[in-house]
Amino acid sequence: MNLSRYRSPDPCVNATAPSTTQSHDPPAPLLAAVRDFNRFYTRRIGALQEHLLDSPFTLAESRVLYELAHRDAPTATLLSRELGMDAGYLSRIVRRLTRRALVRGDRSAHDGRQVHLSLSAKGRRAFASLDEQSSEQVREAIDHLSSAEQRVLIEAMTTVRRLLDRSSAPDDRGSPVIIRDPKPGDLGWVVHRHGALYAQEYGWDMRFEGLVSSIVSHFIEHFDPTGERCWIAERDGIVVGSIFLVRKSRTVGKLRMLYVEPSVRGVGLGRRLVQECIRTAREMGYRKVVLWTNSILHAARSIYEREGFVLVEEEPHESFGHQLISQTWELALTGE
Repeated sequence: MNLSRYRSPDPCVNATAPSTTQSHDPPAPLLAAVRDFNRFYTRRIGALQEHLLDSPFTLAESRVLYELAHRDAPTATLLSRELGMDAGYLSRIVRRLTRRALVRGDRSAHDGRQVHLSLSAKGRRAFASLDEQSSEQVREAIDHLSSAEQRVLIEAMTTVRRLLDRSSAPDDRGSPVIIRDPKPGDLGWVVHRHGALYAQEYGWDMRFEGLVSSIVSHFIEHFDPTGERCWIAERDGIVVGSIFLVRKSRTVGKLRMLYVEPSVRGVGLGRRLVQECIRTAREMGYRKVVLWTNSILHAARSIYEREGFVLVEEEPHESFGHQLISQTWELALTGE
């Protein structure tokens, strides 16, 4: 595959997903797929059994025990809201667990109408056993997965939750994102995700993944620590973004390969990565940072503009199976 004809429109995934028309009538295949997955998963975790994990508890009772083990004496009203459970149904569960001496209720010292729920010593022991059985069930379910497959699984589950949980604000979608140096395996993952995301979101063909692979290969083989860096963004052990700074000349650095996973878009990660790249370029003595991208990557372009980059050139081209407009942006670092 000859990639020399491409002007290297630098990969930079949008910080937000491409806009789509919202439909109030989901297509039948989507409905069928979601229902099929629900049937598979409820069967897989044993939710259809009378008792969970061969314990004396139903799934609903187990959820109540879990919440009480991880909350500081909540009221029944709070539990009902957090679990999305009918208040009457929750009340019956709490009464059953109380009769079994697993849950206790204490009147609020500030409001006698409120009762705060907590696990008794017996309840804590019961939950500890149930929690260990649940962890063992998960270990057995994922034990056959490779490290790469486990990463894919976590990212997929995160994406499903992000898409379906309307109550989650962007800042509440997971643990903090850290930015670090690359480790073995990271750069291959970055190539894979660039290829997969651009195919999914823009329909670009495999030639784009080939271009990304060549960029990464050149970075590894000709790495210059005095003027080049790569940053990896990670959350919960999963790579969720990247950016590269490479040497174009003695005084000019080049920003490349900015990408952000859909699961962490909208929280400012793309801008953090660009700012880190600019800061390091200035410390390394570069007088200017340049980059190439494509006009359709609107969110990325917005980040560049906010950080002071100026558009200096545009050129139409046909690449990756599409008619595109490549753009050259520059940021002067001197005099600041």
